[in-house]
Amino acid sequence: MNTFVPLKLDDKENHIKPAPVINIPDSASVEDKIIAAIKTVFDPEIPVDIYALGLIYSVKYDAESQKAEIVMTLTSPGCFAAGMIPGQVEQAALRIAEVNSVHVELTFDPPWDKEMMSEAAKLELGFW
Repeated sequence: MNTFVPLKLDDKENHIKPAPVINIPDSASVEDKIIAAIKTVFDPEIPVDIYALGLIYSVKYDAESQKAEIVMTLTSPGCFAAGMIPGQVEQAALRIAEVNSVHVELTFDPPWDKEMMSEAAKLELGFW
């Protein structure tokens, strides 16, 4: 027999956050739309989006197959979010209407370095 257990109002783990709104013109390329979607994904330890951190190496889109190919890295091979961030990138790209499938490749060649961050990210994190 299943029992009903009400959620506490302050139980944040059980509340689904709405997907962030992606503001990009329809006239933008699909790659630019995918990048805008990726910019809604944040490293859980760093308050900067993963694109600004320099974790995305390439974004390619094939219109015929409607498939996105994304090559990315993590800040370190031992990153605890390794099982989470690539999936979030995939889900973000799938929010773009023209994208029906996504392949996210995780690589550590070249290894990530803080010099790969955007100037805005470096400023945000105090690396200037």
